[in-house]
Amino acid sequence: MTGTWERLSELAGAAATAPDAETARDLVARAGRNGELTALRQRVSRLSPRTADAASLRVAVIAAACGWSALDPAAPASPRTADAAFLALWSAVAHRVDHQQFVALPTLALLNWAPERKPRRRLPIDQLARTEALVPVVRWSPEGEPLGRLDRLMLATTRLEAHGIWLLRLAGTLAGCAPGDASTGTALRRLIRIQHALRAQLRSEAAELRAAPASARQGAVLGALAEQGALEPPVFLAADAVLGAGGRRSGESGRHLLRRHLPVAQRAWLTVLDRHCAPVRTLAHRGGPDAAVYREAQEALIALRRTYAGLVHCAAHPGGFPDAGRLNAVA
Repeated sequence: MTGTWERLSELAGAAATAPDAETARDLVARAGRNGELTALRQRVSRLSPRTADAASLRVAVIAAACGWSALDPAAPASPRTADAAFLALWSAVAHRVDHQQFVALPTLALLNWAPERKPRRRLPIDQLARTEALVPVVRWSPEGEPLGRLDRLMLATTRLEAHGIWLLRLAGTLAGCAPGDASTGTALRRLIRIQHALRAQLRSEAAELRAAPASARQGAVLGALAEQGALEPPVFLAADAVLGAGGRRSGESGRHLLRRHLPVAQRAWLTVLDRHCAPVRTLAHRGGPDAAVYREAQEALIALRRTYAGLVHCAAHPGGFPDAGRLNAVA
């Protein structure tokens, strides 16, 4: 971000590395008193879609750092809790990106990592994340210090999503397949292999995460996001749409809660996937080889979720995380 928006980048970095939420709130209040946040709000309508996403990342970091991730910026009671000028900026950015619940993992992780070196040719982000070293746009750890556990968790999630592109493609393949189709069993077996590969990847990330510096401050931020259900990797939601298993909440309301942090287009795609994968989900009540493979795929998704939950626990509880043996046993 350039020009006036550089101030938002500076504020996000300062809030993320502040020693506590109160200090971060003081930084935001000072920016509000100086008129900086109002000046930014007045420029939101001029942002291109790409720079609007960049602004949403920084607003999300500030909201999480200040302990405001549970707030609805447009709610009447919110100005009694958070800085009014920041809430106005938050609302304007939310309107610009057409996404009201963006203070969550998809924004904080997936928009926050960029390749360390600019590639010579244009590559899709999933390929970049698989082939290039990534660096954070906004660090939760002070400059000059190693990345902490919150940064490491966000990086692990970004890599999970990048490698999970194959799961998303298989989800599209399974959409519209009937239980008796010859391709259904083959696609489900491939889905199982991908989920096992993603789980192995997460377990390899666990070593770096455990070795990263622990911070009660970063753990508190993660804990607050977890309470909001805001740490759900989008790739899991796609697998849920195909398999109908693995989510913490069940039913239509549960799916809505888990998906509310995704952009509108992605929520719409998952709704379509729900409908077109309904025939495949009937395998849960059938017998035969394809039904057995389907249940194995459900079990693989549950195991994948447990492994990810172990990483979240490790990052959010600096004094009481599982050691390597316990993490692998639980996962």
